Amino acid sequence: MAQGHGTASRRHRAGDCGGALPPSGSKVPTKPFPTKEEPVQAPYDTELTADVFAEAKNTFNCLVGHLTDAATGTLTHDRLEETIVERGRELQRLLLQAHLDLRALRERRQVHGARRDGTAAGVIGADGVPRRRVEIGHRRLLATLVGTVTVARCAWRALGVRNVYPADAALSLPVVRHSAGLAKLAVIETVRGSFDAALAALTARCGQVIGKRQIEQVVARAAADVDAFYAARLPVPCTASTVLVLSVDGKGIAMRPEALRPATAKAAARARATFRTRLASGEKPARKRMATLGVVYDAEPAPRRPHDVIAVPGGRAGRRRPRPRPRALRKWLCGSVITGPGAMIVKVFDHAEARDPGRVRPWVVLVDGARHQLDLITCEAARHGIRVHIVIDFVHVLEKLWAAAWSLPPPAAPAAEDWVAGHAVALLAGHTGQVITTLTAQAATAGVQRRDGIDACIRYLSNNAGHLRYDQALEAGWPIETGVVEGACRHLIADRFDLAGARWGLAGAEAVLKLRALTANGHLEECWTFHLARQHERVHQTGYQDGYALTA
Repeated sequence: MAQGHGTASRRHRAGDCGGALPPSGSKVPTKPFPTKEEPVQAPYDTELTADVFAEAKNTFNCLVGHLTDAATGTLTHDRLEETIVERGRELQRLLLQAHLDLRALRERRQVHGARRDGTAAGVIGADGVPRRRVEIGHRRLLATLVGTVTVARCAWRALGVRNVYPADAALSLPVVRHSAGLAKLAVIETVRGSFDAALAALTARCGQVIGKRQIEQVVARAAADVDAFYAARLPVPCTASTVLVLSVDGKGIAMRPEALRPATAKAAARARATFRTRLASGEKPARKRMATLGVVYDAEPAPRRPHDVIAVPGGRAGRRRPRPRPRALRKWLCGSVITGPGAMIVKVFDHAEARDPGRVRPWVVLVDGARHQLDLITCEAARHGIRVHIVIDFVHVLEKLWAAAWSLPPPAAPAAEDWVAGHAVALLAGHTGQVITTLTAQAATAGVQRRDGIDACIRYLSNNAGHLRYDQALEAGWPIETGVVEGACRHLIADRFDLAGARWGLAGAEAVLKLRALTANGHLEECWTFHLARQHERVHQTGYQDGYALTA
C-alpha cells in the first residue's frame, strides 16, 4: 500500500494524473497543488480493485475459455454441471477473498492517513482503555459456504489488555471459524437428518470446511437464543370467540449413560437381565430420558354431536356427512429434554397468556389423564388466575373401553365394536355416571374372571369424571383429542431422535429438539436474524468493544 501511495505522490509532483511521464528534457506543465476547496482525486481504490480482483478475473476467463473449447462441446450436460459447480465455487471464493483483501487495504489506508494527519489517537475498547498502538497483518481464517478465506485486519493494542479489531465488528465475524451462512446451513441439515447426513450434505456443497464435531457445536450455539426469541415475539391476536387450546405430552429419547436422569441411571445400573440375548416381558433397557413437548394453538369453534365423532352401534344410516372437527391454526410447539413437565407447562401457559392477555377467550387444556400432569396444570392455572377447561383425550377413553370389552366373555368382533360404540356415544352425550353404573353391573352379573381391564376402565372414568364433559365441549365446538401434540411427538422426536443406533448427549438433544420445534413453527428465518443480532451484541459490543470509536 505504501508503494502505491508513493507512486501516486510522484505522479502529482510531476504534474501528471495517471498518464505517461513526458520525455526527458521537455518542459513539464506546472499545476498548483490542490487546496482544501479542490480535493485530491487519487485513483487509489481503482488501482486496488484492479489488483485484488485480478485472480478472480483470470479464473473467470479460464472458465469461459474452457467452456468455449472445442473439446468441451462433446461433454454431456451432467459433466458440464459438475465443471461449472466446482469451478464456480472456487470463483465465488476468490471473489469473496478479493473483497476482504480490498477492505483490509482500505482499512490500512485509513489508519495510515489518520496517523499522518494526526486526526486519530487510537481505538477505545469496552474496558475504556484506549489502544494507541496499531499492528497490520493480523489474519484469521473464515470457513464459508464457498470455501475457506483469510481475513486480514489491523489490531489496536495496549499493554495489559486484549487487542481490538474494528474490522471484525464491521464484518460481524463470529468467535469461531465458521461463518453465519455455513452455520445456518448446518442447522437446516441437522434438523432434517442425522449429523453424518448433515456433514455429507455440507461437504458436497461447500467442500471440506467443517467436521462433525464442529457441526454439533454450531447447532448448540444456534439454539441458545430460541427462548429469548419467543420471549420477545408478540403473537397475532385473535377474536374473543376463538378457542385457545393448550396441550402437553412426553416421549422418551435414547440417551448416553451420563445424560440419564438419576432414577433412570440407577435402574440401568441394577442387574436386570432375565435372559442373556433379549429382554423379558415387562423389562425395559432403562436408557431413555423423557422429553416434554408443549403446544398452543387457536381453533375456531366447530359444534358437533356425538354421532359426528363416532358411529352409533350398527353404523351410520343415510348419506349425511359428519360435521367437521375444529382445525388447529397458528400452532406453536416447544420442547425440552432438560426441564421437566412443570417447567414446560409454565412455558405453555406464558405463551397462551401472551396470545390472550385480556383473558377473554375460552382456554381448553387437552390432557391424557395422567394425575401428575393434571395437578401441575391445576396449580399453574391457579397461579395465573385463569379459568381453564380441562378435557381428557377421548381416544384414551376409547382405549379403556376396548380393554374393558375384551375382559367380558369373548363376543364376536362386531358385537364388541357395537358394545364400545354404545358406551362411547353415551360418554359423548354426557352420561358418564350412567356408563360407570352399567359397567359395574355388567362386570358383577357376568362373573368376570379377568377383571383387570374393566376394573381399570371403571377407575379411570370415576377418577376423571369431572374432565369428561364431552357434551359441553361438543356443544361449544372445542376439540376433544390430543392429536396435535401426539403428532408433534412423532414428528419432532420419533422421526429424528429414534434413528437406528442413535444415543444422545443432553446438550445436543436439547438443541436439536428446540430447533426442530422452531422449524415446525415456521420461525427459523426470523429467529436466525434475531440470533445474529444477539451474537453480534455478545461478541462485538458487550464482549470486548462497545461500539468501537476512534478517539480524537
